[in-house]
Amino acid sequence: MLVEFSVSNFRSICKKQVLSLVPSNQQLEFTENIKTSGNNKALNALALYGANSSGKSNLFKGFELIETMLNLSTKTNSTAKLPYDPFLLMEGLSDQPTEVEVIFLHNGVRYRYGFSYNESRIISEWLFRKKIGREVELFLREGDIIDVSSSFKGSKKLIDTAIEATRDNALFLSFCDMLNIHEANEIFKWFKNVMVLDGLNTSDEEFKTVKLWEDEFYREKIVSYLTALNLGFMDILVEKKEFESSDLSEELDDNLRKIIIEKLVGQVGFRVRTVHEKYDRNGKRNGQRVAWNFEEHESEGTQKAFHTSGPILRALLNGGVILIDEIEAKVHPEITLNIIRLFLSETTNPYNAQIIFATHDTNILHYANLRRDQINFIEKNGYEGSEVYSLSDFRYKKSNLKERHDVDKEKRYLEGRYGAIPMIGKSFRETISHWYGKEG
Repeated sequence: MLVEFSVSNFRSICKKQVLSLVPSNQQLEFTENIKTSGNNKALNALALYGANSSGKSNLFKGFELIETMLNLSTKTNSTAKLPYDPFLLMEGLSDQPTEVEVIFLHNGVRYRYGFSYNESRIISEWLFRKKIGREVELFLREGDIIDVSSSFKGSKKLIDTAIEATRDNALFLSFCDMLNIHEANEIFKWFKNVMVLDGLNTSDEEFKTVKLWEDEFYREKIVSYLTALNLGFMDILVEKKEFESSDLSEELDDNLRKIIIEKLVGQVGFRVRTVHEKYDRNGKRNGQRVAWNFEEHESEGTQKAFHTSGPILRALLNGGVILIDEIEAKVHPEITLNIIRLFLSETTNPYNAQIIFATHDTNILHYANLRRDQINFIEKNGYEGSEVYSLSDFRYKKSNLKERHDVDKEKRYLEGRYGAIPMIGKSFRETISHWYGKEG
């Protein structure tokens, strides 16, 4: 389970911003949304609202940065530049390190892992573990010095080898995993069950779904899931298919086409088709069926439903964590709502999976049973830095009172009471009116 994530000096995020799934002790609504592991508690869902360009996507990219850095560390050379993208709108920060940290639970153990870095090197890296009582340091890295505690589980010889192998621009934890040091392997297993999805472009997720499709267990679940969404087809077929040059777009440049053909000839890919029933002239089923190309004939919303079905079900069936940016894009609000409800229900989420999603769909505030600590907002401050805050911490300026649990949160958000909405009003309308020489 994910407990907390934080990032600083990254893209539109200046000062440290935190996404916390720790439930508030003072909120009693929807207690079933709190999941427990030993002495630790975490929420099963978190919503993030904000205007366009407020930083929602950057927050998700910040989380994705951890996995990217962990994977890059053992695959790049000593001179490779790191994916450094600092906040540029404040003096002195453009050459300061980016810092990320994640707190999570794995097999009943709480870990806190993080690192800071710039374009060319890792500045610091740390890992702590907590079972019962106080937090124990497993390793601490400052510059060229990596201090490993005896509490870090693994062969001392392998740990020493990992220390020697770790380059300035690589993470120590990655080399520990590569050398099969037990505790590092366990931490990587947790990260394997964390997925970050871009809801506007889900084509990459299709490969993950097709891979799961090869497993009969997952295939049955995916078909059941898609059928329940009532997308109009009665079956879906995923078939292995050898590459053919005719699969390429006719608009491709001849030289590029030749290069692609040389690389892909003999490769086996896949083809997805959906099966529909046929009808007679009176609109009655005639017992015949037609299977057509999924990408050509199905809507973008239907394609997204299939693309994301694998990652969503994998998270639910393995107790994983899924982060979805623009969760509502291209699909009906009822589908979005029901995906969220899968994670909120103990029946459909028995393994304590978690979903974190960024959205503009305010229906969720009204129709999903979200606690106030499950509703987060993000907006730009006076120097255009993104800042995150939870509805559970929100206070009205005049009265200093917190929001009640029983109010119409959707209505109040759209009224601008919580902030984190685009400031469009009379000035916008006046600008457009001037085009026509009119006022108001």
